[in-house]
Amino acid sequence: MTKKLLFVTGTRADFGKVEPLAIKARDAGYSVSFWVTGMHMLEKYGLTKLEVERVAGVEIFEFKNQKEDDELDKIHANTVFGFSQFIGHQKPDMVFIHGDRIEALSCSLVCATNGLPSVHIEGGEISGTIDEIFRHCNTKLAHCHFVSSELARNRILRMGEEDKRIYVIGSPELDFHAKDSGVTIKEVKSRYDINFDDYGICTYHPVTSEASDMGNQASALFEALKYSRRKFVTILPNNDPGFKEIWRVIEGLPKNQFRVIPSMRFSYFSELMKNSSAIVGNSSAGVREAPFLGLPSLDIGSRQRARSAADSVTNCQPNDKEKILHFLENSWGKSYPRDESFGAGKTAEKFLKILNSPAFWENDIQKIFNE
Repeated sequence: MTKKLLFVTGTRADFGKVEPLAIKARDAGYSVSFWVTGMHMLEKYGLTKLEVERVAGVEIFEFKNQKEDDELDKIHANTVFGFSQFIGHQKPDMVFIHGDRIEALSCSLVCATNGLPSVHIEGGEISGTIDEIFRHCNTKLAHCHFVSSELARNRILRMGEEDKRIYVIGSPELDFHAKDSGVTIKEVKSRYDINFDDYGICTYHPVTSEASDMGNQASALFEALKYSRRKFVTILPNNDPGFKEIWRVIEGLPKNQFRVIPSMRFSYFSELMKNSSAIVGNSSAGVREAPFLGLPSLDIGSRQRARSAADSVTNCQPNDKEKILHFLENSWGKSYPRDESFGAGKTAEKFLKILNSPAFWENDIQKIFNE
């Protein structure tokens, strides 16, 4: 009987991670479906569920788990209720959950309480914010783990997980960046009305544990960027606590220097990155994709703390104007050797090999703590 695989996605970011894996499984004959929720369902953030709906040959199930101003605990409760009802009807053989968002934690908990095998993708990462706590909770709730590096694998081992449940496959989105995007930079600029020849990309997300200070941090960062006179394509942040304060700062940015976009199709974003002069902010793109593409990146604040040691990554605080300006003056446009700390762009191949292994499906649902 064909195995039914369910992939959970709540944001444009985690969809870029799970899509290559889902497509590989679909093409190998597995029955693949997506449970789409979270920011995907909000028009304010680009209604990115449309990106998921473009994937052919899979089933799409949508669930709106939040209103714009809902707190995380309410989103968690709504998601637990909705996902519990869904899996009761759908009955997948395995659920694939990525990362550290609240939706991921909700679905991991539902899987664990229902004895449904789940795979946590990209566990074992550290970031220094409350997201890291959610991520580690998902690791303990999950049946198996697909991690991006040996370092992540070792962290999960130290959390008491059994070695046989941990598989190092790399970071899935690098598969997409390793190949041609399928669009030209001219098409990207035309579609998103970008008039800059030389530009950087800036995405600054809220840090949940620092929500009360996000407005000050965003103001300091963008004041430095304005002072530099460099041009930036700015992608709007996610909707974690503190996002409103960042939005207020972004709304006041000069339009001749900053092109603000709610969201982008992943293929277009890939091409935009490949042609950019630098990446600035606290998105994982700056510590994973940018080093893989050989781009200089300025990692701001604590959100991605200690996630990359690549030579192309510079770390600083949002109020360190001097260091920000030094980076934009001296690193802008530089090219670095490809960093493959998070994989070589062949994650989906490794994923399918594991999926096709009988031993993978023989892991007991009952875990033990590995002393």
